[in-house]
Amino acid sequence: MTEIIQGILLPFCGTALGAACVFVMRGELPSGIRRALTGFAAGVMVAASIWSLLIPAMDHAQSMGVWAFVPAVVGFWLGILFLLFLDRTIPHLHQDSSQPEGPPSPLGKTTMLVLAVTLHNIPEGMAVGVVLAGFLAGEGNITVAGALALSLGIAIQNFPEGAIISMPLRSEGMNKRSAFLYGVLSGVVEPLAALLTLWAAGLVLPVLPYLLSFAAGAMIYVVVEELIPEMSTGTHSNTGTLLFAAGFTIMLALDVALG
Repeated sequence: MTEIIQGILLPFCGTALGAACVFVMRGELPSGIRRALTGFAAGVMVAASIWSLLIPAMDHAQSMGVWAFVPAVVGFWLGILFLLFLDRTIPHLHQDSSQPEGPPSPLGKTTMLVLAVTLHNIPEGMAVGVVLAGFLAGEGNITVAGALALSLGIAIQNFPEGAIISMPLRSEGMNKRSAFLYGVLSGVVEPLAALLTLWAAGLVLPVLPYLLSFAAGAMIYVVVEELIPEMSTGTHSNTGTLLFAAGFTIMLALDVALG
């Protein structure tokens, strides 16, 4: 049970620690650093989608023989379409963008910035929840170390996300405590999504491979729709690409070494 609690809370702690940067750093993160950190987060999410979610989904469906790929493909597309639905129905605003996405809304800029990060925290929470559910179900290809590796990888990439939310709010005149709270709030959805997915997967274990690949699809949607464009904005630079590779290989190493 201790491992389950740790797995659920680790990503949230990463966000909170990142948001706490507002107490020790001044001004807004330079755009180059934001792009680099965004690239790192994208690399972690892609690696986690493959090694922690899609491969275990296909391993779980081995009894289907040559059709073992079906749950992964179906779940992946459901995850893509689910995030597309949220993207179209929830008003939000991405960093360095003046044009809100989703339906027209009277919400303020700060709220929509937090909603944008919250949207892409949902699949991360789901990923943690479904992997922990696989461990609890006794799936041999999902170990507690592998589940904690996923949580740790997401926590690492959540650290810059917390800072990317809180520090711009501080630079716009918000007091440190409020900026910190907004950064923390953007990560609250992760443990909630993890708990909900853990509960759902525990009720319907046969759909576990679909849920694993669903989380992978949702995470890949966020990477392609949001993170890669953000790491590529402004003057051309290869920093985002190099940090993407760093995040990918760190998550790969964590999953293999601890899984």
